[in-house]
Amino acid sequence: MPKKNPLVDAYIAKTADFAKPILKRIRKLVHAACPQVEETIKWSSPFFVHQGVLVAMPAFKQHCALIFWKGKLILGKERMKYRRLTSLADLPADKLLLGYIRKAVELNEAGVKIPRSKSKAKVVVPGYLLAALRKNKKAFATFEAFSPSHQREYLDWVTEAKLRETRARRLEKMIQMLAKGKTRDWKYQ
Repeated sequence: MPKKNPLVDAYIAKTADFAKPILKRIRKLVHAACPQVEETIKWSSPFFVHQGVLVAMPAFKQHCALIFWKGKLILGKERMKYRRLTSLADLPADKLLLGYIRKAVELNEAGVKIPRSKSKAKVVVPGYLLAALRKNKKAFATFEAFSPSHQREYLDWVTEAKLRETRARRLEKMIQMLAKGKTRDWKYQ
């Protein structure tokens, strides 16, 4: 008999009426496809785990979702198809869904990892910003050492300003913060 987590029972009980049958169906099929599956709550949503995460089923106010952890490998381009479920009709046929779940189990049991992109996207820095950075060697070195996401945080902050004065003020502040080696959100770290 499948082992069910009472926290998942409570989660389903608290969801909107439209979501209850969807979540119950997904849960039933996951247990049918993988009797040794474990249920848990992660990020405030039910997750099904067997040698790694198989699938999650978060519920929201007006829809719920079926998220395969290795969805790119299981569903390919169709992986976003089950992100907005509002009725049982939005779920695939049981046989098809069982196949997806079994594929997720096979991938986890085989130790297959999700392929990660190894290339770091190069950030395009506007000329005026690059010129300002080069005037302060410490700020420029700090900016260059940052990851693309940290660089983009600064670039977006400066370039999204509508007024020229605001952009200039933010650029000056950015140079000061970079010269001190600080990320854009340093006070929250």
